[in-house]
Amino acid sequence: MDMIKSLAFAAALAVLLLGSALANDAPGGGEGAKVTLVYDHVLPNVPGKSIRGVLVEYAPGGFSEGHTHPKSAFIYAIVLEGAIRSQVNDGPVTIYRAGESFSELPGDRHGVSENASRTKPAKLLAVFVVDTTQKELTFPLRR
Repeated sequence: MDMIKSLAFAAALAVLLLGSALANDAPGGGEGAKVTLVYDHVLPNVPGKSIRGVLVEYAPGGFSEGHTHPKSAFIYAIVLEGAIRSQVNDGPVTIYRAGESFSELPGDRHGVSENASRTKPAKLLAVFVVDTTQKELTFPLRR
């Protein structure tokens, strides 16, 4: 877990240092959600894997549609600002506040991901460890 926290810190630092310099809107947003790839780096000591940092910015009341991620993806998410309501698989809907984090394992379903506030924005950084060849990071839930 220390390696994942170190990777998350590196990605968070990339967000702070790179800001919008690397910003490319990525798919996967919903109403009031802006999704931006802010960091993408091949892991030299883990052949075939990369680390990618995705900044998700929610407008007040904003949300992302229910989704999954690539089967190769491990995700560590940390709330940077505001509060995020989240539900992974059939677990409880939980509110995470700035500084709090959660993870998603390969194959998990992320049914709820939304700003917990209707008046203040919220941001989270999702750090992916994923196959380098994987281009899409988010897929809509099949109904």
